[in-house]
Amino acid sequence: MTDPWTAFALGAAVALLVAAATMAVTALVAQRQGRVVVVDTAWGLGFVAIAVVAAGVATLLGDGTAWRTLVLLVLVGAWGLRLAGHLLQRNHTGEDPRYEKLLGGPLADVGIGVAIRKVFAVQGLVMAFIALPAAAGALAEVRWAWAVGVGVALWVVGLVFEAVGDAQLASYKKVPKAERAPVLDTGLWRYTRHPNYFGDSCVWWGIWLAGGLGSGWELGLATVLAPVAMTYFLVGATGAKLLERTMMQRPGYPAYAARTSMFVPLPPKRG
Repeated sequence: MTDPWTAFALGAAVALLVAAATMAVTALVAQRQGRVVVVDTAWGLGFVAIAVVAAGVATLLGDGTAWRTLVLLVLVGAWGLRLAGHLLQRNHTGEDPRYEKLLGGPLADVGIGVAIRKVFAVQGLVMAFIALPAAAGALAEVRWAWAVGVGVALWVVGLVFEAVGDAQLASYKKVPKAERAPVLDTGLWRYTRHPNYFGDSCVWWGIWLAGGLGSGWELGLATVLAPVAMTYFLVGATGAKLLERTMMQRPGYPAYAARTSMFVPLPPKRG
């Protein structure tokens, strides 16, 4: 039986090595295609790779609780593959202006070294950190099964918000601009301006409950900053806050923002 701290150390090593390998391959693909946006698709796939390797190591060493290791693999795998497929479809051509702004110009002008330093290395480290509850949990014994159950339930809520929110946005964009409302404010978007980001946060809090806290207070406490970091990026760093700066320039969006919660779903304000 692996104690929580050994499971944490092994999980951290797996997460860091697999994240580094994922980003190294992604950097090669980016250099070949001349665009950094391919890292968005690799983001989801990297988490899947970490979950697969962690499950393989647990099986090889005979560590962890088999059923919970499988649960974590399914949770991370389903989330990561769905996200990767969605982003691949959205970003199959061209470059994302956000990356050109971050790099200070197109990849062809700044060089792959700048992209590795500013994008790939950073995202690799963040990926390894956020994946800790899943990687360590796969190698640890279950202590609190109730936390695993609650985590799975929260994960389901999160994935529904992500998938439905993305589907509603895709349907909205298919309508010609002249025929659609200036702002999507129906469905889940009536209650939160970013249902997909809210869902993403719920997914990773659910994975922390299932993989971190489900292993006991030691591993729960050691990995709790992972979902905190994910939520911070989704709300205050590269997610909603950054997107809001652009969206506020669009007709109708300030009024929509005034009546609609930015993150946590709430009934819209009146008046």
